[in-house]
Amino acid sequence: MGITYKDAGVDIEAGESAVDKIKEAVKTTYNGNVLSDVGQFGGFYRFPRDEYADPVLVSSTDGVGTKLKIAFQTGIHHTIGQDLVNHCVNDILTSGATPMFFLDYIGIGTMDEETVTGIVQGFATACRENACVLIGGEMAEMAGFYAPGEYDVAGTIVGVVERENIINGSTIQPGDVAVGLPSTGLHTNGYTLARKVLLEKYDVDTYIESLGETVGEALLRTHKSYLGEITPLIGDRRLKGIAHITGGGLLGNSRRIIPDGLELAVDWKAWEIPPVFQLIQEIGEISDNEMRRTFNCGIGLVVIVPGTEVEFFQNHFQSMKLDSFVIGQINNSN
Repeated sequence: MGITYKDAGVDIEAGESAVDKIKEAVKTTYNGNVLSDVGQFGGFYRFPRDEYADPVLVSSTDGVGTKLKIAFQTGIHHTIGQDLVNHCVNDILTSGATPMFFLDYIGIGTMDEETVTGIVQGFATACRENACVLIGGEMAEMAGFYAPGEYDVAGTIVGVVERENIINGSTIQPGDVAVGLPSTGLHTNGYTLARKVLLEKYDVDTYIESLGETVGEALLRTHKSYLGEITPLIGDRRLKGIAHITGGGLLGNSRRIIPDGLELAVDWKAWEIPPVFQLIQEIGEISDNEMRRTFNCGIGLVVIVPGTEVEFFQNHFQSMKLDSFVIGQINNSN
């Protein structure tokens, strides 16, 4: 008898078993717009055209970077799926879009049903929380491509915004104010530097008094979705711009929405830098500038609003049980 696909490292039966295990989790995200079942070649989603006058589709694709390495070391995989969905939700939220459906990709060396199930359950959890359908995905078993126990994930999200409600920063002007919303940790950026600094000194299971948790727990804190706090503000013309603070930090991402000729002057003392960032900076002897362009430093989302309306927005966020900080002002560039 000749060599089989399984002998070469790809177990088709294990893959099919994994799909069977995740079907119910996926279906918990479905709504009345889904017209297909799990496992078809494509996902069918009926666009709710009666709900919009002039709808614009907004899409984004991303991954979670080397945060995956922490998942590999801790054996905790369900939060990775949540990270990816929430990251993508925030990206399209900056335009005022709310999510409709999400598609995932998992590439893995050897099929591990428990690992894959954990990842997909994380996708499903975040999709339910964001009222977003997990409409399709791909699991690719590629023996010899990934190291044992390792995998990669990527996701694509599609959302919609009424054309007149698109938020693009075009009305931002001098005197407008930046209000920062807190992150839950590193979110999904800066992990290559964080791992180099922290894991050369500590194990992922090391408990750090200043953090109140282990290194692994701190680094795996789930990327926050701001959909719930921002959605009630969509359509309010006072909300001029939204920046998701990811790779490039506060300044790099704010520049993406600020018109030419203007700049954001940040008050870096307006909020307390969370302990995990303080620890990274102290151990790594990292400069302030390097920290600010690599990490979110405790601010996960920034909204730009008129200076006269700051109180309204801060009261709104307070009503949503979310802290907010006036972190800077828009000025003319020098």
